[in-house]
Parts: sequence; C-alpha cells; structure tokens
Amino acid sequence: MPLPSKRSQLDIDVPALRGVTQDSRAVEAGFLFAALRGEAHDGYAYIPDALARGARVILTDKACDLGDDAAKAQCVVSDNPRQDFSYIAAQFYGRQPAHIAAVTGTNGKSSVVHFADQLWTALDESATYIGTLNNALTTPDPVSLFKTLAQMAGDGVSHVAIEASSHGLAQYRLDGAQITVAAFTNFSQDHLDYHTDMDNYFAAKARLFEELLPISGTAVLNADVPEYHEISVVCKKRGIRILSYGKQADDIVLRACTVSGVHQAVSLEIDGRSFDVKIPLVGEFQVMNILCALGCVIAEAPNDERRINKAVNALASIGGVPGRLQHVSDAQGLYHGYVDYAHTPDALKTVLNSLRPHTKGRLICVFGCGGDRDPSKRAMMGEIAAHLSDVVLITDDNPRSENPAIIREQIVGGIEDTAEGIEVVDDRRKAILRGVQSMGKDDIFLVAGKGHEQGQIIGDKILPFDDALELSNAFATKSNH
Repeated sequence: MPLPSKRSQLDIDVPALRGVTQDSRAVEAGFLFAALRGEAHDGYAYIPDALARGARVILTDKACDLGDDAAKAQCVVSDNPRQDFSYIAAQFYGRQPAHIAAVTGTNGKSSVVHFADQLWTALDESATYIGTLNNALTTPDPVSLFKTLAQMAGDGVSHVAIEASSHGLAQYRLDGAQITVAAFTNFSQDHLDYHTDMDNYFAAKARLFEELLPISGTAVLNADVPEYHEISVVCKKRGIRILSYGKQADDIVLRACTVSGVHQAVSLEIDGRSFDVKIPLVGEFQVMNILCALGCVIAEAPNDERRINKAVNALASIGGVPGRLQHVSDAQGLYHGYVDYAHTPDALKTVLNSLRPHTKGRLICVFGCGGDRDPSKRAMMGEIAAHLSDVVLITDDNPRSENPAIIREQIVGGIEDTAEGIEVVDDRRKAILRGVQSMGKDDIFLVAGKGHEQGQIIGDKILPFDDALELSNAFATKSNH
C-alpha cells in the first residue's frame, strides 16, 4: 500500500522515529511530541516534560528552547502543526486499507458507516467501521486513527467507513488518510459552541471535499439537501466524480417509500434499472442513510451490475444501528417504543415525523439537552417536541457541569403557554417510567438524545445509564401490572 500522497514537508526523519504522540505522558525515548494548542490546555507548556522523557523531535507552532537537550533533540516549527502531525502519524504507521469511505454531515454518520460495513460484508469484503459506536471520539485523534488503520490493513481489512466529524475535520485529524469515497448526509444546527456560527460549521465539513478527497475519489452526495449544490460545484471544479442519492438524484433515485408495519417498501432506480426492496427499519431518514451507504459501496465499481444487485438485495436483511430508532417492546409485543440519538433540532424533528405514520394512538416523547453544549438549540427543541408530539416529558440528558434545572427551563422557554401534554420530570429514569405508565396499546414512545450511550454525565461523574434498558425495564413493570 503506497503512503499518503499528502505528506509533511518538514525536515523530520519520520522512519527514524520510535513513536509519535500529542500526549507528553506517553512520550518515550526517540518519540516525536506534537505540542498542540487545545481548548483547555496548550501543549507548548508540556515540552519540558516531553524532553525529560526522551523526546527526539518537538513539533510546535513557535520556536522552543531545548536547553541542555539541544544536542539530542530537534524543535520543528510548523505553520499548521495539527495538519503536519496528522501527515506524520499517517507516514509513521504507513499501511491503510485500500478503500476508505469518510462520511460527514450533521446527522446520520454513525448509521451510514454501520450500514456500509454490513453491505460490504454481504459482498464478502473484509470490512469494518470507525466512529461513535466504537470509539470515545467520533473521529479519533491522529495517532489512534492511523495506528488503527495500519492494524486493520495488517489484519487483511480492505474496506473501512469512517465518521468524519466537524471537530475532526477542523482539527485536521483525517489529513493523511487515503480516502477513496467522501459522503455527505445533511446539514443543520449543531456544535455552535465550538464552531461559533453555521458558516464555520459548514466550512469544516466542506474541507472533506475541498481538500481531503483526492481527484481520483468519488463524492457520494445527498441530492435532496440545499447544500448539495455548493458541494457539487466544489467537486466538479476539482474534477471529482459525483454519485448522488435521493428523490432528486441522478444516480441512486428514491422513487417511492411507503410504510409497511415496522418495515418500509422502497422503490429505487439505479443506472436506469428499477429495484423494489422491503427494508426492516422505520423512518424515511433511515432509508436515506441506507442509500448513502449504498452509494459508498457502489462507488468502488459503479458499472458492476452483479455487485449492485447483490448490494441492493442485502438491504432486505440490513440490521438496525444501536441507539438509532432502536425498537424496544415489552415481552408480549403490546407496547412499542424507540430509542434514538437525536440531540439536535433537525434530528428530533426528523425522528418524530418519521414515527408519526407508524402511530395509531399518541406519540409520547422523552428528551433533554446536554450541558456544556450549544444552548441556543434548547428552546428550538422544546418547540419541536411540543409541536410534533402528543405528550412531552422534558428531563435531563447529560447535564455535565451545568445546573440541569436551568437546562430544563431553557427547553420549556421555547414552548407556547397554550401547549398541552407538557411535563417536566427532573430524573431521566422517572421520566421514562412515567411516560410508559401512561401509554395505551396504540401509542408510540420515543426516548431521544442519548441513543447508544451507556452512561449519564452528571458533574464530573459518569453514572451507568442505558436508554434502551431503562425503556425495556419500564415496559416490564407496566406488563406486570
């Protein structure tokens, strides 16, 4: 496997290094230490510690005094040390899988990489994925990422799908990755606590197509979102092939999607050929995520009809993603609920609208908003939940260092005084239990915000908490009464 085409131009003998790290505590003799500026800490302050541990190279954005270590260490100054560190990490670890699909967008990234993994596996490819569901960070730091990719390649993995978060793209964590496919799902408000405004947020995601995807790659784009035009123009100017999906697409066209119990009947047109498949998941947005994944798989061989047929047929048995409209019911199948990671205004709106066609009775929603995150979305989410649900129980998500009562008040602030069916419950477990106890057999219950997460962050503690388990336990309690 060739090394990444984009490499650091700095005067560093990368093959001679014994390791690379941005954590001074991990430095060993012969390592490169990247002294990067973070939100809370400046790596420059840890240079003495790195030198004391035997660092051979210090990568930083300004000159540093090596003192007595000048004879055995090197200080390398970079205009963009984060980007150079990613290039260096990629070069140091070397091998990468032959096919890397990087998926960005506000919502749907985890689902797309999970679905792509399943489709590749159905095609007998050695595949996996990297993202929220199997990493602490959506997009890992460069050392973790490129070390993992090298291990995967060494183990024979040929295909990997990676979630490309806006943070990861803005911080150059993916620079140096040999991306063959870049996909875009959708765009709406999120992470403004970090990016400050929507323009910066979009610019971070657009980097994937403007800078990271090589001209030999393929852009898989959602044709039904406003951002399609801007990203497609960027790709066309660079000469990058576009594979579009959606109702307005040219390549993977969604002709129809109808509800069929807990399934959806989907009609597609791909390269002039029609396909009908029954997908065992609810929510049209799930279908869009599946089509994005299908695009990532087809992009490798867009003219291979046999391969396309096999991939489309695999959609009939595709498995759901943990915490993404995850179905939970009682033992008798009398009561039905869903757990979803929706923690942005657009995601909550999409999930509630997706569940409405499946709801014969009332749509009941339990949700909260995370602390130390964009506060401007809280009132918006309160308004959306009140408008699209019949019953809303506002509770806590991950309050972190914030006062949870204030977060709940800010959510309520977006709801009109005339709205009915609104209740504030200051304990997530109690809120789920209270909502389930009020259910009728035709009602649908949604627990939104935390999805697959296995803990609740309160202050500086992470307490065990699993929405799906709590909902299942609440159903069991109801069935026993």
